[in-house]
Amino acid sequence: MPIIEVNLLEGRAPEAKERLIQALTDAAIDAIGAPRESVRVILREIAPAHFAVGGQSFAAKAAATAQSKIEEDWSDGR
Repeated sequence: MPIIEVNLLEGRAPEAKERLIQALTDAAIDAIGAPRESVRVILREIAPAHFAVGGQSFAAKAAATAQSKIEEDWSDGR
């Protein structure tokens, strides 16, 4: 029985997660001939504040990007 674990940031639509589950299940069936009913998929959603790259959380990076966009729009007179 294949068990596929996926870690991803929170915020995706339920429909997107269902498509991912289906695609991963199909991939296991195609790759190793696993019976569909034996494939297990575990999605673990991580809060952006709990995931970091290069010493900065995704939440902090998103906030900095949003602030930069606001400042850019302000300087452009938008």
